[in-house]
Amino acid sequence: MGRMGIYLDHAATTPVDPEVIEAMLPYLAEVPYNASAIHTGGRMASEAVEEARSRVARFIGADPDEVYFTSGGTESDNWALKSVRHVPVEQKPHLLVSAIEHAAVLESADTLARAGWMVERVPVTPEGRVEPDQVALRITSQTALVSVMLANNEVGTIQPIADIAAECRKRSVLVHTDAVQAGLYVRLDVDELGVDLLTLSAHKLYGPKGIGALYIRRGTAIRRWMDGGSHERGMRSGTINVPAAVGFGVACDLAVKRRDEDGPRVAERRDRLVEGIMDRVPECRLTGWGSDLLPGHAHFCFRGVEGESVLIGLDAAGVYASGGAACSSRSVSTSHVLRAMGMADEWARGAVRMTLGRSTTPDQIEYTIDAVASALADLRF
Repeated sequence: MGRMGIYLDHAATTPVDPEVIEAMLPYLAEVPYNASAIHTGGRMASEAVEEARSRVARFIGADPDEVYFTSGGTESDNWALKSVRHVPVEQKPHLLVSAIEHAAVLESADTLARAGWMVERVPVTPEGRVEPDQVALRITSQTALVSVMLANNEVGTIQPIADIAAECRKRSVLVHTDAVQAGLYVRLDVDELGVDLLTLSAHKLYGPKGIGALYIRRGTAIRRWMDGGSHERGMRSGTINVPAAVGFGVACDLAVKRRDEDGPRVAERRDRLVEGIMDRVPECRLTGWGSDLLPGHAHFCFRGVEGESVLIGLDAAGVYASGGAACSSRSVSTSHVLRAMGMADEWARGAVRMTLGRSTTPDQIEYTIDAVASALADLRF
């Protein structure tokens, strides 16, 4: 099992890859300089940041000057939604978001609604899919932005962003996608996706926490995000986290290098986990099945039990899983994602998400199947 337990919460965060740590170390001690300084040390740090920016840009098929570093996915989502204000508020600009977006998008949308925007949530299928025609039906002459995540963080559903973006382009509407969960397993190319804005976060890619990026297509009307200096080409002020940026860039390179190997292997082990749990546990549903899913996601709903009780039982057995989005894991309400998918409360309350990673072994999968079966048997005794 391992001293630290079996980690099945990779959608919440991933362990930092040893190669990423190795790349970051010099910039924590040997090259501790501010990348904005004009001296030789500052130029060394600046060159490292720009190399990292180029790596992140290459990861998504963009140019380096279209990539802006942020503190993470939440900041990038906030920036993408709150700064696209080229439509005057008095003209009642319209924003479309999917009903299953991350809280960073949904709460940003709520903020815009309080400021006078018309905000509409696009429904999803029972599998958690956003249908392009449902987006197209809701676009009006006032629509300023459509935001649909590339892959859902809770159930793992991969969305048809290219088709959604094509409908938006026909109507000259900007498109943002939160690609935080997708980058490890889905090839990202901003031109193929057709998006104008794209969110990334390093710690979902075996990189460090505390750094992310927002891709802004050249020519997109978006406001400066943070005042205080000329950092990030005058768009986002604040001293750049040089070690984290370096780690982010290396993590992007490693994700591309390992994607073809990681995806099938993780999917195979995920499928065995699903098979074992579905076979051993009665009144269990696999959420999102029937649509394209990320290979590491297995999201279950167990009828008649509380998901938190299942998680406590698993934790006692040394298995680390979650109830859904890590940022809302302490909430007592059922998941907004499951509600949008039409899941009844008696099932939704028993939600458990298990997300596999590179280090997940077959033996860990078999142990987890036994642990889940045992925990549910105890709860339903």
